[in-house]
Amino acid sequence: MATPSLCQAAFAVFRQIEPIIVLEQLGSTLFDTALQMVVRDRTANITEPGHSSEESQQTAITNFYMTYNLIIKLTPIIPALVLASLSDRGWRKAPIVVPLSGYLLSRLGLLLVVIFGLPLKLMFAAAVVFGLSGGFSAYWPGVMTLASLGSTAADRSKVMMRVELVYGVTGVVGSLVSGHLFLLYSSSLGNGTVLLSVSTLLNLLCLIFAVALLQVKRVNSEDPEESYHLLTHASRYTRLAGCFTGINMVNVVLLFAAAFLYDFAVGGAIEVLGSFVLKSPLSWTATQVGYGNAAGCGIFVTSFLGVIMFRKCVGDETMILIGMLSFAVGIYVMSFVTTTSLFYVARLLNLFALIPMPTIRALVSQQVPASRCGIALTCLQMTLKVAGIVYIPAFTKIYQNSLTWFPGLVFMISSVITVISMIPISIVGCRSAQRQQYVRIQGD
Repeated sequence: MATPSLCQAAFAVFRQIEPIIVLEQLGSTLFDTALQMVVRDRTANITEPGHSSEESQQTAITNFYMTYNLIIKLTPIIPALVLASLSDRGWRKAPIVVPLSGYLLSRLGLLLVVIFGLPLKLMFAAAVVFGLSGGFSAYWPGVMTLASLGSTAADRSKVMMRVELVYGVTGVVGSLVSGHLFLLYSSSLGNGTVLLSVSTLLNLLCLIFAVALLQVKRVNSEDPEESYHLLTHASRYTRLAGCFTGINMVNVVLLFAAAFLYDFAVGGAIEVLGSFVLKSPLSWTATQVGYGNAAGCGIFVTSFLGVIMFRKCVGDETMILIGMLSFAVGIYVMSFVTTTSLFYVARLLNLFALIPMPTIRALVSQQVPASRCGIALTCLQMTLKVAGIVYIPAFTKIYQNSLTWFPGLVFMISSVITVISMIPISIVGCRSAQRQQYVRIQGD
């Protein structure tokens, strides 16, 4: 009797969203390490007149990631909107299954590049396929939608936090093992084949689980308490003239400015960090790259714990400032990193760096009427897309031009921009405090 009950319990678990998150994140962390190391190996013999071999390699690596990441940023915009619309019409699995197909094809693409020695530029085509499937821009809102539908209104915030914690912990585990797997050989095919085979297999299992097992809770579209529209992440076609009724425009503009600047600073620094650790004096191996990626994923966990801790004693604006200060200090220290131990000190100082953006989104939603929340969050997301289009080439070129005399310059610039992004949040906090004081005075 116990065995059937155990099987039923296991089957029920596999029908939840968490196994999808675990499999996808494991596959992605393995893929990220593999791509980083394959790019390093493929650019090892590149030379440019008037430059050392390491400078030439660093330029080639950063140029590759600049093009690759721009494709990843731009191509998912329209597909993500289409998938969001399908989700709101009842096709709740669409924003999960379709992107997972793109994940699988891109992982398979890198595996074929490694096995058959194909040109690395084929990964640009894989990035296009990944983007046209909606990518992370469609996948993650789809995951959060199903997590929301599977919970009651009272438990929803706890479920969301649990999903993010699972994502962070899985990223740490995947990153820790990724470097070791990269070093394993598969017959005569070389480094990376075992790692990429495992990554591809994990993404295949993830897709199968999503198609065959994932359960979608049916909701009554007339019940506003249980309805959850994915178009809070993607706008309906709405006239902008009607969007600003009842909106606290000053706070919205300030929050948008802070989000743009902070995303610009964080994204720009992370854009070159992967290349920075591959050059001397760090010159990381695959195992060290995996450990470094694990430190980055660990920030999901520490930021999650930080939100739980700070929410009890400070307001949202203060939490944002704590997160921004955490990143500004850590990335400033990164400017002077010359040893692996100092790198981890810098990353440790970043422990609350992921608090600001989700909290800014929450504050933006509080500044607009509920009927305009979707368009407001979509405008914010488009603002961040613009930031990505700017910071990717900007920080790449700054890094390349300062490589010989101060490679940490990009991190120092990132730190300064982060400090500047704290100014709009401070103003919002002061306005909020004044409003609360006025309300208290009126109440007395």
